[in-house]
Amino acid sequence: MRWMLAATLATVITLAGCAPETQRALEYPPTETVEQTDDYHGVTVSDPYRWLEEDVRESARVRAWVDAQSAFTFDYLDGLPRREAIRARLTELWDYERYSVPFRAGERYLFRLNDGLQNQSVLYLLDSPDAEPEMLIDPNEWSEDGTLALSSVFPTRDGRYIAYMIQDGGSDWRTVRVLDLETRELLPETLEWLKFTGLSWAADGSGFYYSRYPRPEGGAEFQSLNTNQSVWFHRIGTPQDQDTLVYERPDNPEWGFAADASHDGRHLVTAVWMGTDSRNQVVYQDLTDSDAEPFMLVEGFEAGYSFLGNVGDTLYFWTNRDAPKGRIVAIDITHRAAGWREVIPEAEDVVESATMIGGRIVIEYLKDASSQVAVFGLGGARERIVDLPGIGSVGGMNGEPDHPEMFYSFTSYNNPGEIWRYDVTTGTRELFRRADVDFDPEEYVVRQVFYSSHDGTRVPMFIAHRKDLEPNGDLPTLLYGYGGFNVSLTPSFAVSVLGWMELGGVYAVANLRGGGEYGEEWHKAGTRLNKQNVFDDFIAAGEYLVESGYTRPERLGIFGGSNGGLLVGAVVNQRPDLFGAAIPAVGVMDMLRFNQFTAGRFWVDDYGSPQNPEEFVALHRYSPYHNIVDGECYPAVLTTTADTDDRVVPSHSFKYAARLQAAQGCDNPVLIRIETRAGHGSGKPTSKIIEEVADRWAFMLHHLSAE
Repeated sequence: MRWMLAATLATVITLAGCAPETQRALEYPPTETVEQTDDYHGVTVSDPYRWLEEDVRESARVRAWVDAQSAFTFDYLDGLPRREAIRARLTELWDYERYSVPFRAGERYLFRLNDGLQNQSVLYLLDSPDAEPEMLIDPNEWSEDGTLALSSVFPTRDGRYIAYMIQDGGSDWRTVRVLDLETRELLPETLEWLKFTGLSWAADGSGFYYSRYPRPEGGAEFQSLNTNQSVWFHRIGTPQDQDTLVYERPDNPEWGFAADASHDGRHLVTAVWMGTDSRNQVVYQDLTDSDAEPFMLVEGFEAGYSFLGNVGDTLYFWTNRDAPKGRIVAIDITHRAAGWREVIPEAEDVVESATMIGGRIVIEYLKDASSQVAVFGLGGARERIVDLPGIGSVGGMNGEPDHPEMFYSFTSYNNPGEIWRYDVTTGTRELFRRADVDFDPEEYVVRQVFYSSHDGTRVPMFIAHRKDLEPNGDLPTLLYGYGGFNVSLTPSFAVSVLGWMELGGVYAVANLRGGGEYGEEWHKAGTRLNKQNVFDDFIAAGEYLVESGYTRPERLGIFGGSNGGLLVGAVVNQRPDLFGAAIPAVGVMDMLRFNQFTAGRFWVDDYGSPQNPEEFVALHRYSPYHNIVDGECYPAVLTTTADTDDRVVPSHSFKYAARLQAAQGCDNPVLIRIETRAGHGSGKPTSKIIEEVADRWAFMLHHLSAE
């Protein structure tokens, strides 16, 4: 079914010919200001909305401000003429079966399935790929509003147990429970205060390794800095307070740990990280010797190392040491003095991920931000290329080191997803599932272009839209970007994007510096003192879309979340004339205080520190909150955040929106949409996602359609 709700809605979706009523001047809820200044290296900086940093769950005055802003925003959104039609169509589009990539649990398989409009996906068990699935865990039964989510799932090698994480209200904190797959009995132990960690089972299934933080002080769990993480071993059937401490470094409270037990149970390899970039140290412990102590295998945060697996005493790693695009190396742990040997050298394209499956190494490369997959023998020889249907993204690549079976997914902007079962030994494959969405992929086109940034750097950008659209200089166009933390943006399907394209909108994604699309050098070119390159790349992308005849500034909208929210806030300040509407979602908006809350201290790797005099100058120069100018006419802005976001605390968005409302010099609205019982994004129930996307696109279309 196309967007054919009724003939009377035809004019609702013809964007180019639809002009909303003249925007009225808005009287925003008043926001108190305070006399607050700080001295940064001799520079006095005003922070009149500092009080909005108080925890909304604890502060009555912040809660009152949130309630007033929410009432104001939803009153405005309720009046948008296309909102209900958009919500209805998005609900139709979302109503299709969505499968995750399966993974093995002994001789059986686990996967998730959402039947369409379930708030949370359900975990199923398969005896074989062709068997009838059995429902194991339905998180939709955990809460009435769908805000309790099933996070990661970890099976034992033999498939006897699964440990799974529960996420509450979108928070980064995780609770762990254990299910016996033989008896379907939920074991009594509950593990708490896990964050930024996986679980790694011992080979015999007796327990697992994990990382946790100390219990936060009461009321501080959503704002206090996360320090003093440590590694523990939990034995099945025992309470958490009897867990065994495996590794800690109280002398370095900012270090974090990711412990990984080898498949054969002989080795424990722990990555030691301190921030968000790929650099880490490596700690090794011999699990075959009960008296063995852990020791530093790689010391110093000079490069990145990721443990792939082992064959006997030979350990295989991905690394970017002396190879900014990545390579595979190995070390014989019993002859460490002999050093590392190269297995698969650095290539022209970036290693996006690598996995050891069936005695082989499977590598996903990025070629101009699109996936390519190759299978290598452990000697380093390439055996085959995995056939992919075109420009898009590979996901999953799930398999076991000693079994040749691999499952992977492929998706693109106009491909809702295929999941394949692949044999890495023979190269044979068979389709496991294909998504069936209410649209015709042949009616859409995805192309890649390259444009020049301010300094001549060649930047790729994907552009997707309906085939019947021709650039006419007047198309509503949405530009998305991120540009940070080594994150690569590759073409993938999203119902929200399909909804936008159905409406007649152009969707563009710019692969900005700061991401990982071309390796570590591309990443570093958009960090710390080079962060302005990211904003310049994004501005140049917008200029390209205008100059190439897709759109004009009044019809060009921008959107980004988290670090992408920072991006949107910064470029709105720097080029308010280039954009008609902007949506900064869960953004980092105060670049002088981001490292004072929860995970913010990790981001110093990418942003630099306001405590560093030189980096302070750069941060202060682009900080969205600090660079708003009184009386400037900014585009229509809808800031979005959530009250239980403990990744980017909501005060970033609170302060930014309050400051922008006070400064706005024209009638373009400045709104803030504050979700309740939601966090940074993961675990959000389907119903909340649909409502938010409907509000987002209704706001965009209303303001990009204005003459």
